[in-house]
Amino acid sequence: MIGQNEKILISQDAIQERVCKLAAQITKDYSGKELTILALMKGSVIFLADLLRLIPIPLRLEVLPVSSYHGGLETSGIVSFAEHFLPDIFNHHVLLVDDILDSGTTLKAITACILEKKPASLRSCVLLHKKVKTQPGIQAEYVGFEIPDAFVVGYGLDYQEYYRNFPEIRVLSAETIALRASPQHQ
Repeated sequence: MIGQNEKILISQDAIQERVCKLAAQITKDYSGKELTILALMKGSVIFLADLLRLIPIPLRLEVLPVSSYHGGLETSGIVSFAEHFLPDIFNHHVLLVDDILDSGTTLKAITACILEKKPASLRSCVLLHKKVKTQPGIQAEYVGFEIPDAFVVGYGLDYQEYYRNFPEIRVLSAETIALRASPQHQ
């Protein structure tokens, strides 16, 4: 159950418009190249699906299950992923796709592992960026929206695996957080 106080931060229409612009820029930047998209799951799945349908160039899709929130409201600082899921990307142009760039812990850890495999190039694309919280020196080349330091859900982003299905980005209210954290919901 979602509370009455959820605020829509980014509308469904605004998201679709921005995804189209990101796809156009990625298509232009990778024209004439084969692209490997490495998507971080689960949060990026909806963004990824919409983005992929708008990129008309040869590409290969790989997914990497990753977690750093572990059900909480902030990144735990510990990035969990199985390196054996990383595909052969030697000399490939790689685009890392994620839902949100928050502290940068996940992007930093994944980037380091990818670079060890010596891709031809590596860039990243995120739907959302909490610039205020990102560690210095960490950035994404393609960013959908800069957002304030708020806990957001929808369009693939979750809280305790709920709310991914909302078509827009919403700020999760304190009421809903408290409700989900109560013993009857655990």
